[in-house]
Amino acid sequence: MKKLLIGTAALAMVAGAAFAESHSVVRLGTEGAYPPYNFINDAGEVDGFERVLGDELCARAEMTCEWVTNDWDSIIPNLVSGNYDAIIAAMSITPEREEVVAFTQNYTPPSPSAFVAMGDVDLSGSVIAAQTGTIQAAHVTGMDGATLLEYPTPDETVAAMRAGEADAVLSDKDYLLPVVEGSSGEIMFIGDDVPLGGGIGMAFRKSDPEMRAKFDAAIQSMKDDGTLNEMIAEYLGEDSPAF
Repeated sequence: MKKLLIGTAALAMVAGAAFAESHSVVRLGTEGAYPPYNFINDAGEVDGFERVLGDELCARAEMTCEWVTNDWDSIIPNLVSGNYDAIIAAMSITPEREEVVAFTQNYTPPSPSAFVAMGDVDLSGSVIAAQTGTIQAAHVTGMDGATLLEYPTPDETVAAMRAGEADAVLSDKDYLLPVVEGSSGEIMFIGDDVPLGGGIGMAFRKSDPEMRAKFDAAIQSMKDDGTLNEMIAEYLGEDSPAF
């Protein structure tokens, strides 16, 4: 999910207590509402690409994972205040976020965002739905003539378009692909793909450099042995950008 932190409150929050190097448990915060990256399955458990990835990274870092879900709009403030120890939630690496948190290297390359609609739409003069606090929402605000409608979850953006509240949706293409494929032709991609963000990484408090370094090394090891590319292909699709 290529998301941009909005709201200045998080920028003012002081870092929580550092996660001691001796700890063997790391609490991973995710949204649980952004398939195929993360979602809640029928058993009520976190599932998806980032669940499998996070468990593997914890194993390589010799940590035990505990998963915590949190609404997107407060996911960074709750990391900073100590409610969990890392974010793994389709969060794009952006300069704005780097003012507040410390990222690992990316575990997915930059991948495109895309527009979908239920017919021909002139994007320059349309109402476009995007999830609150995302880099897609920020992109829409910079489009000439476009009006942004923000919703708490990506599913609500699609529902708003279906209901006629919005003319189009801008979101991660990885998220939109199954939406388009499952619509029986009702929803289609329009316009060109939009390259946004610098890839997705894990976010840590700036006071936890040792913990961040362990996960950074684990990500690198998965890049080196090819398992990360295999996981990307399995969960995000063969056409999803890989390393």
